Amino acid sequence: MSERNNIETKENEAVLSSGGGFTAFSFGNYHIRFKAPYSLERYVDVVNWDDGYLVVLAKYSHKVEPEEEYIDLKPILAGLYIDSVAFLKPIKTVRVAYA
Repeated sequence: MSERNNIETKENEAVLSSGGGFTAFSFGNYHIRFKAPYSLERYVDVVNWDDGYLVVLAKYSHKVEPEEEYIDLKPILAGLYIDSVAFLKPIKTVRVAYA
């Protein structure tokens, strides 16, 4: 398994992954899971990271090519009573990990 596919993170790097019908966002000691769209096969790439807002390429079972998808982590973090400002501030990059 290559380093890019490994779930271990660098100091200021978060990891986005999917599996079992869920999206996972991992950073530090946090591993946050939330329901993914039913047809999501995998995340392909992170196009942009902007303080909790992700633009990603996602591969869906009903599409041949990956399509752009958007994930806003702030309302998810708020629902989990996690201070989004403190949680998101140290994150500089996000990469996709494959299970």
